[in-house]
Amino acid sequence: MSSPRPQSTFPAQQLPVHMAEDFCVINGANLGDALSFADELVPDDIYELSPKTEIHRLSMHIGEDDAYRVSDESATGIPGAALYADCVLTIMPPTGETVEIVVLVEVDSEGNVAQIYAAPLTPLLAKTPYTLVGIDRPAARLRMAQLACVSFTRGTRITMATGEQKPVENIEPGDRILTRDDGPQPVRWIGHLTMRAQGEFAPIVITEGTLNNAGDLTVSPDHRLFIYQRHDHIGAGRSELLVRARHLVNGETVFVQEGGFVDYFQILFDTHQIIFAEGICAETMQADQRTRPVLPRDVEKHLNKLSNAAPGGATRRAFEPQKTLLDRPDAVDLLRRASSR
Repeated sequence: MSSPRPQSTFPAQQLPVHMAEDFCVINGANLGDALSFADELVPDDIYELSPKTEIHRLSMHIGEDDAYRVSDESATGIPGAALYADCVLTIMPPTGETVEIVVLVEVDSEGNVAQIYAAPLTPLLAKTPYTLVGIDRPAARLRMAQLACVSFTRGTRITMATGEQKPVENIEPGDRILTRDDGPQPVRWIGHLTMRAQGEFAPIVITEGTLNNAGDLTVSPDHRLFIYQRHDHIGAGRSELLVRARHLVNGETVFVQEGGFVDYFQILFDTHQIIFAEGICAETMQADQRTRPVLPRDVEKHLNKLSNAAPGGATRRAFEPQKTLLDRPDAVDLLRRASSR
């Protein structure tokens, strides 16, 4: 039997979502119907987003049953309710560029559908007709896994065991990387994913020197940086923090880089680790129920056999502060000064 998982070790995953009833068919077989799960959808139906719709943040975590659950801090949904990734829809506006939507189904304690959410991977526009051109069930868990994988972008310099600064795209399985708590460790797997740099896949740029980093550090939005506070300027009550890149965005020294495509690389060890990227501490990919769909079968089998599947030392101790603690214009500067010698 597995031991309970600390909340900081398996962080909540957040997605911007629309309620299904705000995305309805305006032309087609299901005229007037709201978005639903795969069994009830009809290709070529045309949907439109209500101009009065609001974007909600749905926060979810992996429960003890290894299933998605609505997190207590979620801005929408019933805390503790089960969530299922039903399918990925491909829709097309008049411009011809396709947009993907992950359909999430929330189920109550009696097994009834409580709510259906549309999680667009690229922002949707109101009063725009979208034609349903694809319904893909197997892709749902894969897209959720890709969103959950913390990633470095091409060109990011990683500190190796020898002290060499090596671009992440040149690292191979078996290479030894310097970790903060467990010294040199061999890489188990390197993943590579090329995505359109829009919406939830648009990377975050932390410019040189912002957090005492040696160069620009560009990572996926939910990538967490490890910060050791010598002085607790933001009031977290802890010295060791894991801070999401998206929570540091200030539009100046930390910003979202949208447009074109982005090459993401994932570094996986046998345990979750903190490594040095552009000279500062950042987490590596964590293998859990969220991310395992992206792993090759042989890597997954190896991880399943490990008895020491605990995270590295820093990730066991570190605390992830709520976004509200970072909602201040000087938050990044405070973290930089707090971690300076």
